[in-house]
Amino acid sequence: MSTGVDAQTCKLIILDKRIESMTEFKQIIGRGTRINEDYGKYYFTIMDFKKATELFTDPDFDGEPVEIYDPDGEGDGKSGKGNGEEKRNEKYYVCDVDVEVVTERTQYYGPDGKLITESLKDYTRKTLLKDFESLDSFLKHWNEAEKKQTILKELEEQGILLDELAEEVGKELDPFDLICHIAFDRPPLSRKERAEWVKKSDYFSKYGKQAQEVLSELLDKYADDGIENLENMSVLKVQPFDRMGTPLEIVKLFGGKNNYLAAVKGLESQLYTLET
Repeated sequence: MSTGVDAQTCKLIILDKRIESMTEFKQIIGRGTRINEDYGKYYFTIMDFKKATELFTDPDFDGEPVEIYDPDGEGDGKSGKGNGEEKRNEKYYVCDVDVEVVTERTQYYGPDGKLITESLKDYTRKTLLKDFESLDSFLKHWNEAEKKQTILKELEEQGILLDELAEEVGKELDPFDLICHIAFDRPPLSRKERAEWVKKSDYFSKYGKQAQEVLSELLDKYADDGIENLENMSVLKVQPFDRMGTPLEIVKLFGGKNNYLAAVKGLESQLYTLET
């Protein structure tokens, strides 16, 4: 078994023989976790040929997790955010030799603090299908939600990492398309494609010219940044809406706040029809 002889500078651990005990496994991993700033050693890589890293999931390794370190400071300490699968087409080198990844396994902590050892796609599909037995049942739940952000928060609490999935499947996809594609095998559309489809529909015809301009800009915001821009009225305070008037003046173009919110709700319904 090669473990990188020098414990001080070892950045690579190769596991090519059976691990006989948890103690032996801890000793091997311990070599890699020793930081040595003089040698620029702040991380290490494990190449596992015998599935020895499954011992990470054994409670005897380190007990149940108490707190998960979040280097970005964005998580809640347990969500595992930021620990998704590696980006595609990334180059790997071992001792300056170009190597190719044949298979890859992802491990990250879910919202309950337990280690998840399946791919993000598989975990997402399995979790969604527990709650929604069919595409129709998901669509009903999605369309009836007052705010889509509520559903997205629910999914995040279940350990579904939508941002990481978007990195893997397609950054320009709406969470709606990610879910429908991964769980129900629906061909996905990008946010831009959905926005353009709505612009070509006759939905705008019921509104005046200035109101149509507002709706068009809302769709552009959605295409660039996502659904949160449609569901938050504070978007009316930023460019390009600030050039159209104050938020109060803008909602008056629709006949008042309630009518504005109804127009946005209708815009969402147009966006998320699967007849596109």
